[in-house]
Parts: sequence; structure tokens; C-alpha cells
Amino acid sequence: MPPLAAAAGNTVLPPFTPGAIFTEIHFGSLVALFLLVSAALYGYGVYRLRQRGDHWPVGRTVAFVAGGLGSIAAVTITGIEAYDTTLLSVHMVQHMVLSMVGPIFLALGAPVTLALRTLPSAPRNKLLALLHSRAAKVLTFPLVAFGIFVANPFVLYFTGLYEQTLLHSWLHEFIHVHFIVTGCLFFWPLLGLDPLPGRWPYPGRALLMVLSVPFHTVLGLTIMQSPTLLAGDYYRNLGLSWTDPVADQVTAGGILWAGGEIVSVTMLGILIVQWVRQSEREARRIDRALDRQEAEEAAAQARSDAAKITNEAPADTRVPGSDIA
Repeated sequence: MPPLAAAAGNTVLPPFTPGAIFTEIHFGSLVALFLLVSAALYGYGVYRLRQRGDHWPVGRTVAFVAGGLGSIAAVTITGIEAYDTTLLSVHMVQHMVLSMVGPIFLALGAPVTLALRTLPSAPRNKLLALLHSRAAKVLTFPLVAFGIFVANPFVLYFTGLYEQTLLHSWLHEFIHVHFIVTGCLFFWPLLGLDPLPGRWPYPGRALLMVLSVPFHTVLGLTIMQSPTLLAGDYYRNLGLSWTDPVADQVTAGGILWAGGEIVSVTMLGILIVQWVRQSEREARRIDRALDRQEAEEAAAQARSDAAKITNEAPADTRVPGSDIA
């Protein structure tokens, strides 16, 4: 990976500019392969549904491919990736997208539901067994996923682990995947449309989302106010004359603080919209049930009235004069 060469003294990267995002593109990474395979599988699933005449919402496809995979691609195969081991602020943008933005849109794309509707019976049964396994129930339980999601960045940035990700390309790639997976574990039970075990009702999900906001604030402020640089002297040793590692770390903390709040508030809004829509669907379902019940009662009453009319018909139906001798 090009930026890692800088750790060995190669500091040829020019100053980071918006234009660098479009000129430093590369596809040779594990995440790029994941994006390609995921897009192909999702597209094939949608194609299979349409071939047999079934409907799949266009919004879900757009959310998964453009919003989810697209946002991940934007920070892993562009100049964001090229500079993510050079500037902490760029890395923080990547962190936010991989752990929050991408997973939110992936969850809204409902890929598990798509798989369940298109897979043959044997693989579908295996997928259902996996969804209802004990491991899935534990990992997708909101409090467990919340704990993992909140603890991860503190462990990464305030131990020696972060510096190691800058020095070893395999660990750097692994952290990318780790961000995506932990983000999905947190957001899928809260926002996702797929069937998951033990999903909380909307009030509980909204409360958990609100509770996640202070952790981003605390983490961002801690990074901004830290008297020492993250990753030790790694950034100073790059010898880049066009950036100040201390100022860049302050910017990175601000990105994490503000970005975390923006994404959390946006997600809370999505959650509320889903809540309202579910309430409307439930109200319509109750109305339909009441209408059916009223129709059945009206029909029963009509049958009862008809029976009464029949039973109350005159008993004397003799023809006049029939009793004359």
C-alpha cells in the first residue's frame, strides 16, 4: 500500500487536496474485492427476483449499492485511502464512513431478506439456522453490539494497536473490515429491515442511539486535547513539510466529534421515520381487522334476522273454505 512506504522514508506524496481523491485511485485491496463481490451478488439477487416476476424496492438497491458500497468505495479505493496513513484527519473521515455511514446504508438495503427470497432451499435453511444461532443472538443483541461499537475506537487509538495498523498493511486492511463488521453489528438491529433475533422495539432502539452520542463527543474531545500524538512519533517521522501533526490531530478529533453527532442525529431521524411508518402500518392492520370483524358481525346479524322472520311466519296457512263439510 503506497502510504505505508512513507514509513520507510519515502515522503513523495504531495499535499492533500480534494483533487487527490480522484487521482490516487487503486483497486488492489481486500475491501475492493469485498465491494465487487457484494455488488455482484446483490445485483444477481435482484435480477433473479425480477426474472420470476417478484418486486424488489428500488430504494433498497440504491441504499445498498450506492449508499453502502459506494460510500465504502469512496474512502478505500480513492485518495482517501492513499492518505489515510499520512494524515490522521483523513483516516478519521475514513473511520466514520466505514463504521457508521456505510453500515447504515447496507442495513437499509436488506441484503439478508434478498438472500432469503432468492437462495435455493438448502442454502436458505443454512442461512436461517445461522440467523437463529446462539452466536448471532449474542452478537446482534443491542447491548452487546453497543458495547463493541463504543469500546473499539478507545482500544484502537489509546493503545499501541493504532501505530501497528500504520506499519503493517495486513493489519491495516483488517481494521478496515473490522470497522465495517462492527458498524453492521450495531446498526443492523437498530435500523435494518432484515429479520434478526431479539430485535428491540423502537423506543429502546432510539434510546440506545441517543446514548451513543456522548461517546463520540468524549472520544473526539479526548483526541483534540491529548498532549501526545496518537501513534507516537510515526507522523513526525514521515517528515512532511506541508502538514503539522499536532494541528492535524486536533482536526481529526473535531471530525470525529462533529461527524459522530451528525450521523447519530441523522440515524435517529431515520429511526423515527421507521417508527412512524410501522405505527401507520399497524394502525391500518388494526383497521382492516376491525372492518372484517364488523362485516362478519353484520353478516351474522343479517342471518339471525332472516332466521327470525322465517320462524315468525303465520302458523295458520289453511285455504279459506277448506273446513266446510
